[in-house]
Amino acid sequence: MKQPLTPEQERLHAYVDNQLDSADAQDVENYLTEDQEACRQVDEYRQINSLLKQLYDPMLNEPIPAELLENRRPRPNYRRILQQMAAAVILLAIGLFSGFYLGLNQTLVPMTVKKEIDHVVTEAAMAFTVYAPEVRHPVEVSASEQDHLVSWLSKRMGRQIIIPHLETHDMQLLGGRLISSDDGPGALLMYEDEHGQRIILYACHSTENSSAFHYAKQNEVSVFYWVDDAIEYAIAGDMRKERLRPMAESVYNQLNF
Repeated sequence: MKQPLTPEQERLHAYVDNQLDSADAQDVENYLTEDQEACRQVDEYRQINSLLKQLYDPMLNEPIPAELLENRRPRPNYRRILQQMAAAVILLAIGLFSGFYLGLNQTLVPMTVKKEIDHVVTEAAMAFTVYAPEVRHPVEVSASEQDHLVSWLSKRMGRQIIIPHLETHDMQLLGGRLISSDDGPGALLMYEDEHGQRIILYACHSTENSSAFHYAKQNEVSVFYWVDDAIEYAIAGDMRKERLRPMAESVYNQLNF
C-alpha cells in the first residue's frame, strides 16, 4: 500500500513547486544547507518535475479535437465553448498523466488480475529514466566499493541488502545509490552491458509480505516486480520484456535463495 508523504516530504514538495511564502522558503533553504539527504530529495523532485514538463507541455499546443466543436448552435455562447475546451484539455491532461503512471499491466507468473498497478512500477520507471542516462554520475557508490555499498544501503533501509550477480546475462554491476521512495529510504543498483545498455534493480519497503511475479511497461521502460518479506523489488530497463525477463528471474531466484 502506498504510504502518505511525511510532513517533511510535503514541505520539500511545496518548496520545489514554489508554493511556500518567502519566510518558509528561506527556512527550507537553511535546512537544505545542513541536510544532504534533503538536498538529494529536492534534486530528485526537480528532475521529476522537469521530465513531466517535457512530456506534457507539448499537449498545450495540440488542436482541439474536431468532435468537440461539432453540433454548435447558430449563435454560440463563446464563454461556454471556451469553458468546455478548457475542461477537455484538463481531462486530456489527466488521461495522459494517468496513462504514464499506470502503463500496461500484464501479469506473468502466476496469472492473476490486479485492479491497479503497484506504485513501485512508477517509481522504478522514473528512477531508470532519471539515472540511467547519466554519464559521469550514474551511481553514488561504485562497484569497486561493493562492501561499503552493501553496508550503507543495509543500514539506511534497516534490512540486509543482497547484490545479485548478472554476469551470465552479460551485465556488470556499476554500483548503487540511496534514493527516496514514498515508503521511505530505497535502494537502487545499476548494471550495464558491454554496449552501454543499462538496467536497474529498485528496492523499497512494502506493507505486503509477498506477491506474484508481475510485468508492466511505462513509456518504453519494461518493469518486472514482486514483493518478498515486506520488500518490494523491481527490475527495469528500456528493452523488450523477453530480454529483461531472464535477468529478472535470475535476480528473483538469487534474492529468494
